Amino acid sequence: MCVIQLSNEAEYLLWLYGFINSCLQSLVMEKFGQDTWDKLSSLPGVRDTFMTYTVYDDVLTVSLVQEACSLLNVSSDVFLKLFGEHFFIFCKQAGYDTMLRTLGGNLVEFIGNLDALHSYLALSYQEMNAPSFRVEMTDDGKMLLHYYSDRKGLYHIVPGIMEAVARDFFDTQVTMEVLNQSEEDERTGKKEHVVFLVNQASKSCCLSQSDSSAETIESTSTDEDDHREINTDGRYIQPPGRCFLPCYPKRLWMEGKAFCDAFPFHIVFDEQLKVRQMGVNIQKFVPGLQVRDAKLDQFFTLVHPQVTFTIESIRKFINSQFVLKSHKHIMLKLRGQMVWMESLACMLYLCSPKLRSLQELQDVGLHLADLAQHDVTRDLVLLNQQRLAEMELTNQLERKKEELRILSRHLEAEKEKTETLLYAMLPRHIANQLKDGKSVEAGEFEVCTILFSDVVTFTNICAACEPIHIVHMLNSMYSKFDRLTSIHDIYKVETIGDAYMVVGGVPVPTHTHAHRVANFALGMRIAAREVTNPVTGKPIQIRVGLHTGPVLAGVVGEKMPRYCLFGDTVNTASRMESHGVPDHIHLSSSTHRELKDAGFDLKERGQIEVKGKGQMTTFFLMGNLTMAEESIMGKADGVCLYREELHSDKEHDTGPEVRPETEKSDKPSGGDPGPDLFSWDITPPYQTDSNTCTTPADNINSKLCVLL
Repeated sequence: MCVIQLSNEAEYLLWLYGFINSCLQSLVMEKFGQDTWDKLSSLPGVRDTFMTYTVYDDVLTVSLVQEACSLLNVSSDVFLKLFGEHFFIFCKQAGYDTMLRTLGGNLVEFIGNLDALHSYLALSYQEMNAPSFRVEMTDDGKMLLHYYSDRKGLYHIVPGIMEAVARDFFDTQVTMEVLNQSEEDERTGKKEHVVFLVNQASKSCCLSQSDSSAETIESTSTDEDDHREINTDGRYIQPPGRCFLPCYPKRLWMEGKAFCDAFPFHIVFDEQLKVRQMGVNIQKFVPGLQVRDAKLDQFFTLVHPQVTFTIESIRKFINSQFVLKSHKHIMLKLRGQMVWMESLACMLYLCSPKLRSLQELQDVGLHLADLAQHDVTRDLVLLNQQRLAEMELTNQLERKKEELRILSRHLEAEKEKTETLLYAMLPRHIANQLKDGKSVEAGEFEVCTILFSDVVTFTNICAACEPIHIVHMLNSMYSKFDRLTSIHDIYKVETIGDAYMVVGGVPVPTHTHAHRVANFALGMRIAAREVTNPVTGKPIQIRVGLHTGPVLAGVVGEKMPRYCLFGDTVNTASRMESHGVPDHIHLSSSTHRELKDAGFDLKERGQIEVKGKGQMTTFFLMGNLTMAEESIMGKADGVCLYREELHSDKEHDTGPEVRPETEKSDKPSGGDPGPDLFSWDITPPYQTDSNTCTTPADNINSKLCVLL
């Protein structure tokens, strides 16, 4: 597998525009699916989308290619070739189809004009660092493609692009093989030079420039031997079926002054780079060239192609577009074509100022009037000025779109947090109804099981500890209890102080409501042993009470709506807790009936006097004979605790959370008894002091009690 390498030297830090990364994203999603891209996009620094006019570090692109090859288990040369084919298609779809088709009439001309296309695109994509291409025709007619690049290891992209171009534009099947790969020694600015042998299955109908030149040479004759017809204008008439033969005058009908004025930006220099002639505006802006025997490399640096500034290098890359930059006086860049004049042994450089915008025109000190009327640089600057403005607007829109996408994702995350908090306060279906602006009607549940618990000697603990210690103790205890509610799928109704209330069978009815609450109670007792009493340093003790019966549930309030439970079942469950025994689970007879044949270890307590209820026969839940402690605590993986079907014949639209109304306080007081947050009597029922209990008549007629 080919290893993709990238230089770490700071001076060779390269940049790619988002267009390349977007193409890579498109390839992965189209060929290998969304899931593959999701895995790749999880890499550090990779975004879900790439902005077209934003530059990205080459390291990111190389990392994406390497990870894609590893993930898909393919070699990098295969993946890069596939990327090259897709890049050609991606460019066409992006609107560059017409531009690419007009580069040349055959593959040789197409490749020869790629550098010119890159130079044009660099006017808009200023940071673009494109590779360079050169075609060489050998004496035996073979076509060699020279590829120069700053990026090592990416040359496999070239066959993919060229084969796709030949197949799509020129209806030709082309295969390419690497003849030579070496460190660059021809071009000073590139690190890699790869030579490809281009094999064409069928020769293109259009001749390459070298073929055409050869045929022209063979068919060229002197004026006396050339029997071409001349029309009335004195121009030759091209015979049908013959190749084009240019006509050259015996002498140049143009004086030197007119030539220098008509082409204000041109330079003629010899093999020693000595300047022999120049246009008037070159003299104006680089006056040092007027000095006798001035050498071109004393005033200009060869920027593109990045080769040594010699006649030999220039002639080798003569089909390339040449860019020179002055390094004295003003910073003037020239862009143009080199033409070798064999008879004079001189090079003609026909050029124009390289400008991207009107601002650069002003910075250099030029005006549009300094450019020749026939020079398209005038139109190019004006058009590119508009294009740069459009690109900036597009870039801003892309950035705003990306900001909105990120903001939307953050809002979605905040919405999830808000909904999580809301669902913790109200049942999900009730909360959804309230969010939709619907009213929630109260619902009656024929049977459910309610649990209350509190901490033994909690008042004494509060009196002896700092408040922060109490908070830490309750937080530790309630966190463990909350986890158990999820394990046994019961609904947490309320926590006030050390009191904890849950219900089974509400708001979703279930046949196993009592079993779930009973197992939850056993888990509470186990979890409480892991919570330390801040006073004694020993595990805390809790009292737990359960009762089964009917309730009414509904949403109360508008500003802070609460899902409340109403009914005597709530009061009786509270009494089971307040009359319980430390570290015991106290059951009413109705809960005992639900559990007696379900594998639970139950022990009869007998009859006790219960505030507001009189004599009641109660029981203790000792354990579960059919379920291990690990299962009760939710530590056994893959264990199904309950097998039953939910009641689906009647949908209850009652609110998420059920809360009972406070009942009248049974505690003795100096004044009239008033409403309290809790109506539960925490006086231990095993004490025989008659003053600690009220007669059953106190609340015998109560049919409704509420816990807020």
